[in-house]
Amino acid sequence: MKKLIAIVFILFINSINAQVTFKPGLRAGAAFSTFSNTRSSYKSDFYIGGFGEIKLTRIYALQPEITYSRQGSNNVKTFVGYTNDGEEIVESKNLNIDYVSIAMINKFTFNGFQVQAGPTLDFRTRDNLRYEKSDADLALVVGFGYKVPLTGLTIEARIKKGLIDVIDSDYYSSNNNSDYLFGDYNTNVSFQLGVSYAFGK
Repeated sequence: MKKLIAIVFILFINSINAQVTFKPGLRAGAAFSTFSNTRSSYKSDFYIGGFGEIKLTRIYALQPEITYSRQGSNNVKTFVGYTNDGEEIVESKNLNIDYVSIAMINKFTFNGFQVQAGPTLDFRTRDNLRYEKSDADLALVVGFGYKVPLTGLTIEARIKKGLIDVIDSDYYSSNNNSDYLFGDYNTNVSFQLGVSYAFGK
């Protein structure tokens, strides 16, 4: 009985090892971003990065990624002060915030169609915010993809939702006018549409 269990275990380990493959790759595309709880417009920009696809089974792969993404929001109504008559002065500003993101994406592939999900840790590299609350952001990524047959090309669509308050809303909003009042909890929201390419057979 012990020999039979040992044989089954060895065969199981060998079958896993036979399935595991690694492919490096690149990914890039358009990013459409904003901040939650703000009356603003989406900012159109780009993302670019690399990844390593670790295929563990026929349908499941673990994909660590590192990505540079340009995010933010356009036409943010910003309270900047008062006139001599006591009226509020409001300006519309485009806010930019760039990140280097480290993600761990789980990919499930069924007949070329993919479901992608996982966490990402973003480190702020550049911004034009007057006051910010955090140098890093923790986000969740969910998306879908389609792997083009007989190629390493995959078409992807994702949404990335930040979990950390990244803006000092007391500076960027007025406490008196609900037309441009920020909420107290302003997180990154980004839609990504692009392609990825994995090298190797």
